[in-house]
Amino acid sequence: MAKGYQANKDRQEAVSLLGKQIGKRAGFKCEWCGSKEDLRLWDYQPEREPEPATLALLCSRCRALADGQKPELNELRSIRDALWSDIPAVAEGAARVLATCKEPWAREAIEESFIAEEVKAELLG
Repeated sequence: MAKGYQANKDRQEAVSLLGKQIGKRAGFKCEWCGSKEDLRLWDYQPEREPEPATLALLCSRCRALADGQKPELNELRSIRDALWSDIPAVAEGAARVLATCKEPWAREAIEESFIAEEVKAELLG
């Protein structure tokens, strides 16, 4: 148990060390919706070593969406622009949330985005 605890603690410290860099990159606002409220780092690929490409600065609402909370349609529209980010945590993370929506505009936005083709194929079936 201590090994798992220590590994988690070490990971959190590694993520934390990147916080200032990610905050500057994001302009200290949510990288999905632009909010400046309750910002924290979100770890897109927790199974990988933390790096700027796998972390996004998100507000509490967008973190909830990223963690699987059911979105409202207007919330999805507010994160659509994130699809055109060159940071995988931002673009692919937003695409995963948008893919849960059955609206044609969401599917079209994912298709037109610059995210990796294999991620598009996984999301759009």
